[in-house]
Amino acid sequence: MDETEFWEIVDGTREAAEGDPEEHADLLVERLTQLDPEAVLDFARHFETRFARANTWELWGAADIMLSGADEESFDYFRCWLIGQGRHVFEGALHAPDELAELVPEFDPETDGDAEDLGYAADEAYEQLTGVRLPELGLPAAAGDAPEGAPLDFEDEAAMSARYPRLWLRFN
Repeated sequence: MDETEFWEIVDGTREAAEGDPEEHADLLVERLTQLDPEAVLDFARHFETRFARANTWELWGAADIMLSGADEESFDYFRCWLIGQGRHVFEGALHAPDELAELVPEFDPETDGDAEDLGYAADEAYEQLTGVRLPELGLPAAAGDAPEGAPLDFEDEAAMSARYPRLWLRFN
C-alpha cells in the first residue's frame, strides 16, 4: 500500500462516518478487513509513521488550545484524530499548527479531537483477519517518545496567544 491509498482509505471512511470519530474507527476496521493482512500491516506502518511525525510541541500547543487543555494521553488521541482528518489537514497542521483554525471549520472539543479508536483500527482488523495480534511493525523507535521541538509553557497565556493567534481567538 502506498501513501495515496492510505489517505484514500482514511478519507473514504471519514466521509462515510460524516466526521463522527467513533463511527470513523468502526468503518475503518470494516474497510481494513477487506484487505489482506500484509496490506493491513502497511496501513499500520503509514499510520504509526504519521503518529510519530505529529509528536511535536507545536502541535501539542495547538491541541492544548483546541481542547482547553491537553495532557499526554489526550494529545495522543488528538494525533489520531488529526490523521483521521486526512492528508490536507494533517500536512497543513504539521507545517503550521495555527492554521488548524481554518483547516478545521467545525470542531467540538467534547467529541472531536478524541479519536483513540482510530489508532487501534489496524490492530483490530489484523486480529480479525488472522486471529493473532498485530506484530511489531519494524519502524525506527521514537527517541524516548518525547515531542520534537522546544517545550512550551501551556500556562503562559501571553506566549500561547502570540504563538497561535488564530487558534487563540477562535477557542478562547
